[in-house]
Amino acid sequence: QVQVVESGGGLVQAGGSLRLSCAASGTFLSIPRMTWYRQAPGKQRELVANIFSTGSTNYADSVKGRFTISRDNAKNTVYLQMNSLKPEDTAVYYCNINYRLRDFWGQGTQVTVSS
Repeated sequence: QVQVVESGGGLVQAGGSLRLSCAASGTFLSIPRMTWYRQAPGKQRELVANIFSTGSTNYADSVKGRFTISRDNAKNTVYLQMNSLKPEDTAVYYCNINYRLRDFWGQGTQVTVSS
């Protein structure tokens, strides 16, 4: 059974930084894709960034140049370093692990950016 646990959310002022972590428990040969999504109140869940086992990354246009996704394969952990945060980054951030054609989700971590 795969469990996914996010951490690192909180309240920060605009212009500040936060680092989110997501750890997947279980036995893996290799996790093909690890993704951060977010969902703001009244809005649909949107992709923030993802990273593949090759190290290739993708970012939403709204976070390019401000957020950096990385992973530690030995720890089955993915990180999201968020800099220059804006109030519009306020959302619940979810981690998604894609493994063996299945998606596993964490419970989400709240990020609130005050103006």
